[in-house]
Amino acid sequence: MRLLYAQDGLAFDEAAARAALAGIVGDRSLGLVWMIDEGSEPIGYMILTLGYSLVYRGRDAFVDELFIRADRRRRGIGRKGMAIMEQACRDLEVRALHLEVERPNTAAQGLYRKSGFRRSRSYLMTKHLGKP
Repeated sequence: MRLLYAQDGLAFDEAAARAALAGIVGDRSLGLVWMIDEGSEPIGYMILTLGYSLVYRGRDAFVDELFIRADRRRRGIGRKGMAIMEQACRDLEVRALHLEVERPNTAAQGLYRKSGFRRSRSYLMTKHLGKP
């Protein structure tokens, strides 16, 4: 996670990241987590979070994080990861799959377009509420 946050220029708080990850790992109703390995070497991870939407008439999901180490990219690993997450969504009867991508990350945008994602008419807007 530290590598992803550094790549995107985000502040990384290890304790907070561990706590958030423990929440989703401990409760499958929140989503799913995958490690991506080459042999015994971890090279990335994927996190899918689950929600519910009246607009989409049922369960929806969010590709919360997808990261592959820079030296392992452009080998089809991201495409395979997206296919795995999409199949998991179908198995869970998810009606819509969302994601957000940093605007300068054109390589990731290309991957997502190839996976069938399109910009929607609406904007993702966020208000941070702080710690519960």
